[in-house]
Amino acid sequence: MADPVKSQNRAASRSAARIAAVQALYQMDMTGIDLTDVIAEFEAHRLGKEIEDCQYGEAESAFFRDLVTGVVREQLEIDPLIDQQLAEGWRLPRVDSILRAILRAGVYELMFRDDVPARVVITEYVDIAHAFFAGDEPKVVNGLLDKLGHKTRPDKFAAQGSEDG
Repeated sequence: MADPVKSQNRAASRSAARIAAVQALYQMDMTGIDLTDVIAEFEAHRLGKEIEDCQYGEAESAFFRDLVTGVVREQLEIDPLIDQQLAEGWRLPRVDSILRAILRAGVYELMFRDDVPARVVITEYVDIAHAFFAGDEPKVVNGLLDKLGHKTRPDKFAAQGSEDG
């Protein structure tokens, strides 16, 4: 039987890794900082550290690194998928930088991290969107990731049934 405390700690460390990955992707987008440098900075100075009276959660470093490097590596495949799901007249470069980072990380996980259930991916990134936005952005994240989840993992959604709806 799985240890519920260990599972809860892993879930929390992965949630922290997702938030850090979104912040790292945002920082790369805004400053042009190199992938290697942003990962090193986050691992040395942010993950699990206290900054300006805010305690950053202990993040699963390997998961953080995979998210950030994976988004960068697969961006040429991820961005067009996001573009196709956006409302008519909207394109990814026009989307807020934080929202763009959230969407890219969420789509990466849906496409390339089969070990994480699709519903978990969607819920996690909607929660991250709520942490940054008070408007409709979390709904955008939910709708876009849900559509892509059904496209990229149709068997998983069918298997999960309506109780997760």
